[in-house]
Amino acid sequence: MKSRRILIARLAATVLLFLGTIRPALAIGVGDQAPDFELDSTKGGKVKLSSLKGKNVLINFYNFDFSAT
Repeated sequence: MKSRRILIARLAATVLLFLGTIRPALAIGVGDQAPDFELDSTKGGKVKLSSLKGKNVLINFYNFDFSAT
């Protein structure tokens, strides 16, 4: 039982260390400009975020496991 607790503690520490190393590169704060990217449109073709400058944009990210496909 004690060895299991040690293993869980080490695993948690490793995960936290890993997250601490990647978080600064991915961090975008409130009020920061979003990085430009391009995605497939639902109507065909491509849409680039910079092409929507000046318009209201909602970016919704969701887990693929909960999608219909």
